[in-house]
Amino acid sequence: MEKVEGAFLTISELAGELGLPQHILRYWETRFPKLRPLQRSGNRRYYRPADVALARRINQLLNVEGFTVKGAQKALEEPNGAPVVAPAKPVEPCMDDAHLIERLQEIRTTLAAAIGD
Repeated sequence: MEKVEGAFLTISELAGELGLPQHILRYWETRFPKLRPLQRSGNRRYYRPADVALARRINQLLNVEGFTVKGAQKALEEPNGAPVVAPAKPVEPCMDDAHLIERLQEIRTTLAAAIGD
């Protein structure tokens, strides 16, 4: 039986959804202060919709995108929840069409050489 959207989830339900053991969620609670589920009698945890969304984001950062815990903490501190990443090469300010075509041809040549064409 599925719960309605927005219902609180127990730790076992959330762990099952994320495919993680329960102790990982309890560990995340110690490392991510915003992840604070309600605790009822016997320390039974109930994750609110905001907690569920945060746990999903933490899981995405750690287990999909490969962040470290520290990196995920920093990413979650950013206003939009994503790290600020500087571009590898500075973007040239305005290019005219001829310069742009020339640059794209250089990139094409470099890529062709890389794949052995």
